[in-house]
Amino acid sequence: MKVVFLARWYPHKYDPMFGLFVQRHAEAAALHDEVTVVYVHPDEQAKDKYDIERTTENGVDTIRIYYKKRGKLRSAWRYYRACLKGLQLAGKPDLIHVHVLTRMGLVAFRQKRLHGTPYIITEHWSRYLPGNDFSGWLRKKLTRKVVRNAKAVTTVSEILAQAMQNHGLNHPNYQILPNVVDVNLFKPIPHHNEVPKIVHVSCFEDQSKNISGLLEALKVMKDKGDSFQAVLIGEGMDLEAMKQKAVQLELTDRVRFTGLLQGQALVDELATGDFFVLPSNYETGGIVLLEAMACGLPVIATHVGALPEIVDESNGILVPAKDTAALVEAMDQCCHTYYNYKVDDLRNKIEERYSKEKVGELIHQLYFS
Repeated sequence: MKVVFLARWYPHKYDPMFGLFVQRHAEAAALHDEVTVVYVHPDEQAKDKYDIERTTENGVDTIRIYYKKRGKLRSAWRYYRACLKGLQLAGKPDLIHVHVLTRMGLVAFRQKRLHGTPYIITEHWSRYLPGNDFSGWLRKKLTRKVVRNAKAVTTVSEILAQAMQNHGLNHPNYQILPNVVDVNLFKPIPHHNEVPKIVHVSCFEDQSKNISGLLEALKVMKDKGDSFQAVLIGEGMDLEAMKQKAVQLELTDRVRFTGLLQGQALVDELATGDFFVLPSNYETGGIVLLEAMACGLPVIATHVGALPEIVDESNGILVPAKDTAALVEAMDQCCHTYYNYKVDDLRNKIEERYSKEKVGELIHQLYFS
């Protein structure tokens, strides 16, 4: 089947990590079907009104169109026109696969009305969860129309599917489509640390990831006399603020910030950890937890969003969000018990459900259902 991914989020030249999980879905789908990705991005540096880049990446035909922003209305029109240019370049598909609503869903809805092309939706966005911002009568009305006319709707977690339906985004065919973990990249590395190595990976956006709460918990552990080293991986809007907080808490001898790591450099740092911590205030998919488990690490996570669908007694510990005392207790416990978790058991569960091959089979079945 010839499929076009209309991706609201996707890695691009200014951010190679943006929407990486969508790219992995595209690569999984390409194991069985012909996949072209269309991604549109604003770019003040664009030489022309529309700069078009077309490449083949891991078996995926990839079209990125960068457009110049010029005022709110003009930019919205250019975004829409860029999407249509991308679809024209991709050629007529048998199916459109929308990733992240609502803009791309409206484009797919147009194609269905004009050309009869069916579309399915995969939603990744946490905006539907309680406390987040899915509001506005027009946005909701358009999103409901897009969802109602889709062939199927998939989400990366049960809780996200339920949250969407709670907003009236109803459809008779909701399915769960797991995120993809590159199990050929994320795999265990034999190691021995003199003191427990705690690892955290995130986009360094403190409101959702609660990195400040993690630092405060590490400060309590240090003051108690616990032995550990913590490595915080990633970059983002709050990275410098978190570095300053670590200085204020006198944690510079216990906490190391690596900045953005990718590929084998990321695995080398992650897989030589002893356990992984994700103290988020809300989460949709929690793919970093899956990558950590693929490397054989037990995990500590908060009881929010989709994380309880991933973490149980067999692979780690769940704690309440924003509960510093509970987080300290869990990390203290893991410092003394991480070696009781079996690396092969942790990894096998990821291979059985989240590998590119397994998810690729699910996507292929979805296309022909």
